[in-house]
Order: sequence, then structure tokens, then C-alpha cells
Amino acid sequence: MSETPTRYARTRGLRRHWYPITLTVLTLGTIAAFLANLTANGWANSFYAAAVQAGSENWEAFLFGSLDSANAITVDKPPASLWLMALSARVFGFSSFSMLLPQVLLAGVSELLIVHSVRLSLRSHVGPGLEKAAALGAGVIFAFSPVVALMFRFNNPDALLVTLMIGAVVATQHALRTLTEAHRRRPSRRIAGWLILAGVCLGLGFLTKQFQVLLIVPGLAVSWVLFARTSWPRRLLWLLVPLGSMIVSAGWWIALVELTPAGSRPYVGGSQSNSFLELTFGYNGFGRLTGNETGSVGGGGGGQGGGWGETGVTRLFTGSFGQQVSWFLPTALFLLIVTIVLLILAEAARRRRVPTVTDGTVPTGTRSTDTIPDTVTDGEKDAGLAVRASGAIGGGSLGAGLLMWGAWLIVTWLVLSNMNGIVHEYYTVALIPAIAAVIGLGVAVLLARDGFLPRLLLAVAWALTGAWQFIISSQMTGVPGVLRWCVLIVSILGALVLIVTAHRRIGTALASVLVALAILGSAAIPAQLAVRTIAGTTQGSIVTIAGTSSGMGGGPGGGGMPGGGVRPGGGAGGTDGTTGGTPGGTRNSEAGRGSTGGMPGGGGGMGGLLGASEPSDELTQLLEEDAADYTWAAATTGANQAAGYQLALEEPVMAIGGFNGTDPSPTLAEFKQLVADGKIHYYIGSGSGGGQGPGGGNEDSASSQIAAWVEANYEVTTVDSVSLYDLSAG
Repeated sequence: MSETPTRYARTRGLRRHWYPITLTVLTLGTIAAFLANLTANGWANSFYAAAVQAGSENWEAFLFGSLDSANAITVDKPPASLWLMALSARVFGFSSFSMLLPQVLLAGVSELLIVHSVRLSLRSHVGPGLEKAAALGAGVIFAFSPVVALMFRFNNPDALLVTLMIGAVVATQHALRTLTEAHRRRPSRRIAGWLILAGVCLGLGFLTKQFQVLLIVPGLAVSWVLFARTSWPRRLLWLLVPLGSMIVSAGWWIALVELTPAGSRPYVGGSQSNSFLELTFGYNGFGRLTGNETGSVGGGGGGQGGGWGETGVTRLFTGSFGQQVSWFLPTALFLLIVTIVLLILAEAARRRRVPTVTDGTVPTGTRSTDTIPDTVTDGEKDAGLAVRASGAIGGGSLGAGLLMWGAWLIVTWLVLSNMNGIVHEYYTVALIPAIAAVIGLGVAVLLARDGFLPRLLLAVAWALTGAWQFIISSQMTGVPGVLRWCVLIVSILGALVLIVTAHRRIGTALASVLVALAILGSAAIPAQLAVRTIAGTTQGSIVTIAGTSSGMGGGPGGGGMPGGGVRPGGGAGGTDGTTGGTPGGTRNSEAGRGSTGGMPGGGGGMGGLLGASEPSDELTQLLEEDAADYTWAAATTGANQAAGYQLALEEPVMAIGGFNGTDPSPTLAEFKQLVADGKIHYYIGSGSGGGQGPGGGNEDSASSQIAAWVEANYEVTTVDSVSLYDLSAG
């Protein structure tokens, strides 16, 4: 007799705890999946791997983000993302796994923050069950997006940048919620604390990838101004809090770099005047928009004929960009427009004193038998019954949340679409949190409403998702035709079922089946690509998800740029050991048919501009001789070439000219003095296979002058097709 009550208690307990259980499984499952096959990525982007190695060995290199532990030159970004990886390397020892582990953990943190943000937005606007389900759905979209699987298992700065941007949104939401809690006293300290945290996230985001973090600031600021329930002067004054904390959290490091004498710190990589401010506003700033990037080797406005592809609002829907990010992008834009219209109608209904209820509840002071006045249109009735219009009622703020995420989506989409300078496909990972959150919010708002129109809009969104994924996947390799057709058919049939049953109250079983089909169907192709990306090998400077390659024409990342990846220990190729050239120093090979980009006939030679060098065992042994007696075991043009040697030698290698070989560091006079002082053992010139060459391609550059001086004054030795000059023999 006690069996039935026990079973009932278990069922009740499961219903009560289903959300934390599901969220835990989703988060830990994402982390576990991203940890799988992690070391197959080797050093990933060797440029940043060398900086992590340097930071794990030398605190000055850690602080400034130096490429080598002898502190010749920094990477061309601020060092915040390197700090996390270098600290991990100091704790666990420097390896591929210890370097990439923080990136994977950031995926779990980002997922939790997105889920929490969606719940904050929907709280008090939809029922608690729908609120939790929509938040989990947003987390699923984030986790299953293939570009997330790519970049949160890679050592570029984008993973930390995205996490900090999400953190700034969540902190701003909490500040608004604290301010709008009418049943409590308004604790200024708590509000200030959340706003300070938002500013710190933005400041650290600036120290991660400079101006890109500021793309979300308009949405945050406007949301605060419109939805903060206080006087207008106070709203504007409160904005000074995150502004101040952002300036302080980023400004201390900027001041440190700018005020430290140039001779007492490494050269600022990517700049032409050894200035971080110049790097910020030039090469990594407005130059990315205009294409006028001094020191770059390509760009929309340069002599390579728009080497970064066509600009325009369709850029992220077509070609290699569309294959990275557009799986849910049209759906997100559609639902953003729909939800905005619903909020406007709801606000109009509220202003006409229409009772607004959520998920079947009745507002305070309104009886369940009360009716909406006949003077109100059907559209206004539906809108009034859908959401609480002001977005500032109760603990949540749907309007504010939608504005923050919608502005993030629109601003980032437009900026990436119109960049004339350096832009890579993997930059689109910054769109995924906004896409996931907007879809979660939009679907929840529509599901909270009864009637034909909400069902029709949901049907359109589902069919749009399936049709677009069918189209975009047809241009890719490795996506089975059966899977593509199944996704299309399921989405169309599911949409038809939603429309047919629009005027009926469907049962729980049918609703559960439709939700499961929508989730599984819409996520099937992105999940398949994410799994293939995880199972493959991703290395190099320009990386893309499985089944795609960089679509840049000419210039960096385009055809004709040799380069390739390097594994720890110098291993090359995939599981079958094959090799083959890939454009742009990119390596993204799938299990069973791996490839390594490299110079034609490179052997143990250079990797070129965008791919790391991969020295042979013989060359490595030669360079290691007496390396401890010198500040730099060797010097060579270009950061990626230097990084490959440094990772193989585990000794500092000077990158002449920085990433592109065009930075004036060191000058010829400075290099001569370093050689005279016995601080550099070898100069590594070009390999027989071509590639970047000893002078960086510009006869007037410092790197070219150094190459010419070395060639004129030192005897060359060829080891495995690599030109080597012993500078101690002079």
C-alpha cells in the first residue's frame, strides 16, 4: 500500500528538480564534449600559444603579453585572455591541454549566464515552467552552435571576450531588477555593485579584444535609460558608475604600458610607433572598419583588391561566413521583429488600461470573470494577454532584456557585415549568445499566447529554420543528404501541425512531441557539424568549422598564402598522416583525413605568415645547442614562424617585425647591437619552398634591412631547406 505514495513522491520530486538536473546535465555535458579530443588541436594558434608559454615562464611577459619570455615584442592584442591560459599553464605545466582547458570552462560559464539572463528577462512575464524551458532552449542553441565548439576549444581571445560580454548583460539586468523591486527598499549599494561589475566586465573585455566589447554598450546604456525606474537625472547619473569602473579596470593596464619607458618593456606588437593607443585606434580599431590598416598585409582598402571579401548586410548569410553563424540567424531576426511588435502592442494596450496577464494569471484587483472592453481590438487583447507591457513590472524586465540582446545582435551583425579591414569567419562567435537569447525570448512570448496568430508565427519560425539550414548545408561537405531532407521535412510538417491545431488546445503529449521535434530537428545539422569540428583538428591563424574553409579572396586567409599548423612535438597531418595545402595558414581537418597546410616542398621549413614553422628534429637539435647562453636562441621574421621554433625549442625566439613582419622592431641598429652583445645565436632565413621570405616582402621595412645585413655579413648554412645564419661566428 505504501508503494503508490512512494512512487507519487518520487514523481513529484522529479518534477520539482527537473530544471536544476537538466541544467547541470546540459552544462557538464557541454564541458565534457568540448574536452573530448582537445589535445588534437595541438598548439591551436601558435601565435598565442607562444605567448602563453612565455607568460608561464616570465612574469613580465605575463603582464605585457609578450610573444617570448625575453620580452622582445608583444602579441597584437591586450593580454587578458593570455592571463587565464598562462595561469593554467603555471598550475598544471605548459601543454596543449592546460592551455585550452580555461577556454572550455568558459563555455560552461557562458552557457549558465545565457540561461540565467533569459530567465531574468522572462520572470513574471510567462509561467515558471515556460521560463525555465525557454532558458534551457537558449542554452542548447549556444552549446550546439558549431562555431562555439570551434572557438571555445581554441586559444584565440574570442572565448573570454564572449563570456565577459554576456557577464556585462547579466550584471546590468540584475541592476535593473534591484532598482525595480517595489516591495523592497532600493539598496543603492547593491545597484552600484551590479553596475560596477558590468563596467569591470566591459573593461576586461577591452583588455581582451579592445573595441569589439563596446559593440554591446549601446544596448546596455539605452536599456538602462529606458527601463530604470527612477528619475531621469538619476538614470543618467547611475550610468557614470559602470563607465567609471570600465575606465579603471582597463585604464590601469593602458597607463602602465604607455607610461613605462619603451626600453623597460617589450615593443607593442601591431603598432608602428610602439604605442598601445595607436594599436587600439589604428590597426585594431578604425582600420578594421575602413581597411586602412598601417602594417597590415591585406584589407578591403589595400592594394590586394578587397582581400577580406565582399561587404554588405548579406555577408553573414552567404559563403564561409554564413556557414559559421547563420544556422539560426534568420530565425533570430524574425523573432526579434515579432517580439518587438508584440511588446509595442502590449504597451499600447496597457496605456489604454487593458488588463494584462501572463500565462493565465489575473492582475491584482481584477477578477477572473472580468472581460476586456469591447473597444479594444483583437490584436490589442492578444498583446495584453501575452506579456506585461512595460518590461519593468515585477522582478523581470522583458523589454530591457530583449533590447540588450537585440541591440547586441543587430549592431554586431551590421559591423561584421561592413568591415573593410581584417575580418575572419570565427569573429561571428560573438553573435551566438545574442541569437540564442533572442530565440529563447521570442519563442517564450509566442508560446505564452493562445490563438491562431502566435501559432502561425511559431510555424513560420520553425519552417524558416529548417528551410534555411537545408539551403546553407547544401553548400558544405560532409552533411548527409538524408539529414538535410529530414530536417526540412520535419520542420515543414511540424509547422503545418501548428497551423492546423492553432484553434485547438493541444494536449500535453502532443505539445511535448512538437517541442522535442522542434529542438531535435533544428539542432541536428549544427550539432553534427559541432561533433565533426570536435572530432577533427583545428590549427592555424584562420580557422573555420568542419566542412568549411576560409572564403577570403587574396591576401591573408585567401588563396596563395602558405602556412600550416604544428602539433606539440612536431607531428603533422591527421590520423592517416596525409598532408595537403590549405589556404591562409588554416588547419581544420576531420578525423581520418587530416591535413596540414604548409609550404610547397617545405619539409622542415617555414610555415609562412599565417602558419607556424615546423622545424625538423635535426634543425631543432642544432638550434638547441648552447641556447641557454643566449637571450634569444634565434631570430626570424614574422611572429608565427618564430612561434613554431620557440614552441619546439622551449627557448625564446625573437619575432622580427611582429605578426606581419612589418613592425619596426627591432630596427637594424638595434639588431646589430643585440648581435654585438652576443644575445642572439642564429638568424633563420627563408626556406627553399618560398613563403614569406627573410625580409617580410617590403624592402624598406626593418625586417628586410636586417635580412639584407645578415645575408651580406654571415655565411649561410642550409638545414632541411632552411637558411640558417650563425650570428656568433661574426
